[in-house]
Amino acid sequence: MLTPYTLLLIAVGIVVIFARLLSMGKRPKNYPPGPPTLPLIGNIHQMPSRDAHLQFEKWAREYGPVYSLILGTKTLVVLSSDEAVKDLLDKKSGIYSDRQEMYIGQTLCSGDLRLLMMGYGPKWRAFRKMVHGLLNISAARSYVPYQMLENKQMLYEMLNQPDRFLENIRRYSNALTTTMVFGWRTPTYEDDKMKQLFDGFTEFAAINQTGTAALIDFFPWLRRLPDFVLPAQKKAKELHKHEKALYLGHWLKAKEEFKKGLIQPSFCVGMAEAQKADGFSDDQATYISGTLLEAGSDTTSSTLYAFVQAMLLFPEVQKKAQREIDDAVGPGRMPNMDDESNLQYVRACMKETLRWMPTTILGAVPHAVTQDDISYKGYLIPKGAGVVNNTWAINMDPKRHPSPRIFDPERYINDFQSLADAAANPDPSKRDQFTFGAGRRICPGMHVAERSLFLGMSRMLWAFDIEPQVDEQGNKILPDPDKLTQGFVCMPEEFPVSIKPRSKERAEMVAEEWEDAQRECLDPETKQWRQAPANAGTTSKV
Repeated sequence: MLTPYTLLLIAVGIVVIFARLLSMGKRPKNYPPGPPTLPLIGNIHQMPSRDAHLQFEKWAREYGPVYSLILGTKTLVVLSSDEAVKDLLDKKSGIYSDRQEMYIGQTLCSGDLRLLMMGYGPKWRAFRKMVHGLLNISAARSYVPYQMLENKQMLYEMLNQPDRFLENIRRYSNALTTTMVFGWRTPTYEDDKMKQLFDGFTEFAAINQTGTAALIDFFPWLRRLPDFVLPAQKKAKELHKHEKALYLGHWLKAKEEFKKGLIQPSFCVGMAEAQKADGFSDDQATYISGTLLEAGSDTTSSTLYAFVQAMLLFPEVQKKAQREIDDAVGPGRMPNMDDESNLQYVRACMKETLRWMPTTILGAVPHAVTQDDISYKGYLIPKGAGVVNNTWAINMDPKRHPSPRIFDPERYINDFQSLADAAANPDPSKRDQFTFGAGRRICPGMHVAERSLFLGMSRMLWAFDIEPQVDEQGNKILPDPDKLTQGFVCMPEEFPVSIKPRSKERAEMVAEEWEDAQRECLDPETKQWRQAPANAGTTSKV
C-alpha cells in the first residue's frame, strides 16, 4: 500500500513532467523573437516542405535579422543580415563552428563520417587542415591546367550536343574534381559512377528534407521505432551502403595507385601519407575524399547552370559581356586566366550569379553554438542552438541589392576583390555574396571554384550565343527563375535553351583546341592524363 509521502512524490513528479511538457515548444523571453509557437512542437508545424528559403526570408522581414525558431526540443537561430553573420559566425567562430546532431543525415546516411556534418573538435580540425592543403590559394593555382583541359572538352561537347548542356557542365565539374582529389578524370558523362554520384545528391536531399527526418532530430526517442514504422530510416541506411561503396572504391583505387607510384599529383597523395602517420581508417579517408568530390561536383555545376539561365533571361547582359570579351581577347583565341584583370564585367557576372542564384540557399548545414552567448543585441543564443546563415535573404536584401531579382552585374563593376578577399573583408557591407558560407566552416574550395567559374563563363560567352528555344507558334520558351530544385544545394529546375556557335571560325577553334589537348595530354585509349602537366601552377596554354 502506498504511503501518503509516496503519493505526494508521485503527484509532484506528475506535475513536474506536465510542466516540462507545457514548457516544451515555448520560446523563452530572452531568446531572439520569432513566429508564435504551439505547445510541445513549437514552430514545427510552420516549417515548409519545399522552398523553405522563401518562408525564411519572409520571417526575416517580419522578425528582424536575428530570429529564432523553436523546433520541439531544439532551437534554430536564423541570421539574415551581413552584420549578424560577420559578428557571430566570423568574429565568434570559436564557439559558432559546431554542428547539431543530424541523425538521418550524419548517423544513418553517412555513418558519422561526413566532414560537412561533423562536429567541431580536434578530429574535424585535423581533417579540415588536410583539405586546406589541397584547396588553398597557392594550391589552387596548380589546378589551372586541369581546368583548362576540362573546359575545352565542355565547350566541344556543347558544340556537338548542345541539348545536353547540363550533362556537359556536370562532367566538367566532376572531372576536374576527381582529378584534383583522386588523380584521374571522368572522360564521359556516361560514367556510371558519376551518374550514381549525382543521383545520390538527389536522394540524399530528398531523405533529409522529409518530415520524418526533422521529427527524429527534434524528438530523439522516435529513433527507437522500427524501420517499417519510419521508412526514411531504412532508405537512409540503404543510401549509405551504396554511397560508401562508391567512395570507398575511389579511395582504395587511389591508395593502390599511390603504393605503386602511379598516382597523379592529387589530394589523395597527401591523405595516403597522412594516414600512414596518423592511422585514421579507410572509412574516414573515404568520406573525407568523398566530401570533396560532392562539393566540387555539385556546387560549380549548379552555379554554371544558373549562369546559363541568367544569360537566357537577360540577353542585354550577355551581349555586353561578349563585347568586353571581344575587345579584350578578340576572335583569334579563347580567354584564359591571364585575361581576368581585363574582363571585369565577366567577373561581375560571376559574382552576380552567385548572388542571384545561391546554390547553398540556406547556408547548406546550420552551424551550432558550443556555449551560451548572452551578449548579442540583448538576446540569449543558447548552447546547442543551430545557427542558419540565411543566404537567400541576405543576397536578396533590397537594402544591399536594389531590385534583387534583376540580374545586374553592374553591382560589382567596381568590386575587384577575390571571393575569398570579399568574405574576409572586415566591413560586412563590402562582402559580395554569402553563398560560400562563413567562419571556420566557410567553403575551402572558393579559390578553385572562382577559377572554374571564370573560365567556364568567359569561354562559353566567347564561343556561343545563348538563346531561348521557341515553341510551334514561334513563342520564346523562357524558364521561371524562381523555380528551384530542393535540397542542401539548389539550382534552377531544368529548362530548354538554344546554344549556338557565334561563328564558323569559333566553332572550328573549339574543335581544334580539344583535339590538340587530347593529342598532347591524354592517353588515346583511357583518356587519362599521360603524366601531370609540366606547367602546373601557370596559366600557359594546355
